[in-house]
Amino acid sequence: MLHLLPLLPLCAFALLAGFMDSMVGGGGLIQLPALFILLPGVAVPTVLGTNKLVSIAGTSVAATQYARHVKIDWPTVLPAAGAAFVFSGLGARAVSLVHINLRPAILVLLIAVAAYVLVKKDFGAIHAPKLDLPHQRWVGMGIGSVLGFYDGFFGPGTGSFLIFTFIGLFGLNFLAASASSKVVNAATNLAAVLLFGLTGHLLYGLALPMAVCNIGGSVLGTRLAVAKGSRFVRGLFLVVLSGIIVRFAWDTFKH
Repeated sequence: MLHLLPLLPLCAFALLAGFMDSMVGGGGLIQLPALFILLPGVAVPTVLGTNKLVSIAGTSVAATQYARHVKIDWPTVLPAAGAAFVFSGLGARAVSLVHINLRPAILVLLIAVAAYVLVKKDFGAIHAPKLDLPHQRWVGMGIGSVLGFYDGFFGPGTGSFLIFTFIGLFGLNFLAASASSKVVNAATNLAAVLLFGLTGHLLYGLALPMAVCNIGGSVLGTRLAVAKGSRFVRGLFLVVLSGIIVRFAWDTFKH
């Protein structure tokens, strides 16, 4: 059944999610709760699958937009994206077999990331790659494997974790890290969409118009990030990360 009533507000949330996610991640913090609230009674896997289909539209366009304006190290990023695709599928498979409450551990990790970025004022300000190409490829594949599995298994905060690791391990600035993270995130979203699609957990009538709005927000966000530079992206990263922390804390301690 096509859910027409909540389409307009969902499209508005998808636009905002695409705008935020294209710069610093965290779009799922906006879009996924909106889907759950406005689609009561819809099965959880269907909500998750619909969310991923919308998200992959925005992240793919963001990656394309960044590639036109920001230098992306493709020999490093593409192997990372390939590993992320494979391990995202494994994570999505594992979630149906293993039930572990990751929220407390992820909450602590998010707080540590936010504190580190806040205290280290020059973090992500300068683009100064740290590794040679062979090491970059192996480390990139490691990052893609770990965070790809996490995105398939659990998901929230993946974009922010990718940005943090691209800066911390590779020495990229915030703008280059955000661009690289979009390529990897698009791969993890693709794996999830394929799995949800094969099991029939997609609401195409809602997802497609939402995807158009998500793309619109993504284009606007990418252009703003490129125009404003790494300092702006860093500040927004901290704001969005704070929002993710608040949401994680609420979900962890509300019961």
